[in-house]
Amino acid sequence: MDKITITPCPLSGSVKIPPSKSYAHRAIISAFLSGGDCKIENIKLSDDISATLSCMKALGGEYIYDPQSLTLNISRKTKPLTKKVRLDCLESGSTLRFFIPIALSLGTEFEFSGKDRLLSRPLDPYFKIFDHLGIEYHQTENSLLISGSLKPGKFVIDGSVSSQFVTGLLFALPLLDGTSEIAIDGNLSSKGYIDITLDVLKKFGIKIKNDNYKTFIIEGNQKYKAQNYVVEGDFSQSAFFLVAGALGSDITVSGLNPDSLQGDKKILDIIKETGAKIEQVSKSDFSAICTSLMHGITIDADEVPDLVPVLAVLFAFCKGESRITNASRLRLKESDRLSTTCDVLKKMGADIEEGEDFLVIKGKQTLKGAEVSAHNDHRIAMAAAIAACRCEGDVIIDGAEKAVSKSYPDFFEDYNNLGGNAR
Repeated sequence: MDKITITPCPLSGSVKIPPSKSYAHRAIISAFLSGGDCKIENIKLSDDISATLSCMKALGGEYIYDPQSLTLNISRKTKPLTKKVRLDCLESGSTLRFFIPIALSLGTEFEFSGKDRLLSRPLDPYFKIFDHLGIEYHQTENSLLISGSLKPGKFVIDGSVSSQFVTGLLFALPLLDGTSEIAIDGNLSSKGYIDITLDVLKKFGIKIKNDNYKTFIIEGNQKYKAQNYVVEGDFSQSAFFLVAGALGSDITVSGLNPDSLQGDKKILDIIKETGAKIEQVSKSDFSAICTSLMHGITIDADEVPDLVPVLAVLFAFCKGESRITNASRLRLKESDRLSTTCDVLKKMGADIEEGEDFLVIKGKQTLKGAEVSAHNDHRIAMAAAIAACRCEGDVIIDGAEKAVSKSYPDFFEDYNNLGGNAR
């Protein structure tokens, strides 16, 4: 298992934030579904994006990637699918949940595969649809076999599990021969991700009627229109270096869209709520500045689940008590993120406790060096590296490089370019 050893020091300089993984997934899929020639700019190939490209290719897509210009040219074959198509989603929950309904709108028999915890993450909202439509499926530890086709109609989705099920249907239902409706049972979590989906679909010519996130009306027989598309910077990845700034490093993050629909843009407001400062250096550049007034706060994790590990790091250094609530969904991510966040920070000496769906953190001035596990989770690995900036003694992160390859393969290179000592 690979290990990264970090000798603590503050970071300093400017870092260009990688492109938004959420927007990249959606742009690639929309370009593929258009059937035309599309160019997507500002794309970096993480493991998750590679999984989406692999599934697209299995369904007849083609692409050429230029790592120098960070451009991706996408086209699509017209020949029919073979009887059974295998789609390897690696560890990408987005890829799996997006492509299940897409595949069922294009063919009839599929085998989805994945690694580690992927196939153990919830798929029940789709299984209920399959039962209703008579779609056959068989799930094992590492594969999901599906036979059948998607038909237009009314789809009831439990909104509390993941917005990814809604996004998957929003991609596929416009292609069907008839109008469909998605009805949300309960409250829809992570609405920001639906906003991203609707934004990308609109740019590719797809019209969806959104009734206050309770129902979505999707007319059938729509056509995706080929477009060139530029992917904006990723606020969820910027959060790590913005938190480092709030903890005393002098960092400017660049490449962000201040008008972004990304739900994780809330990182700016959360950092300010603790008493730290956020400065907008230019149109797309931001800095977070540490102050002596930083204090504990309470946040609801429902709309920002991906921020929780790095927010726990931030709160570990804020005076008083902080609480992260409504976080039960984090137990179903790449790791059980309530447990793994607590494990890593406790080993570093943080005062943190987990409950069934919450974390409670009491701030300290410094933490201590320790050997911790990345728990095969990119956000845990990166959060640990940011916590190391305020530790006394070396921090060793087991499995760090493999973990960050999922979403941000250049993380430790960027970390060291900012003056960090990760080796």
